[in-house]
Amino acid sequence: MLEYVKTILVKVSFDVRLFEKELRKALKMLAQEELEQLRQWCYARFSGIYHSIINRVFTKAS
Repeated sequence: MLEYVKTILVKVSFDVRLFEKELRKALKMLAQEELEQLRQWCYARFSGIYHSIINRVFTKAS
């Protein structure tokens, strides 16, 4: 499921609202250990453009 979520996030990364929406959906779908992997991947891949969104979404999830 983690790889599926990554694929979706890459495909919607052109739109800030879609990216945040899909990231929030992913948090509901993934197991706890997958969430940490997703968090690290998101920061590595998208921190340049969506750093504040990633912070906000993962802070609320904690």
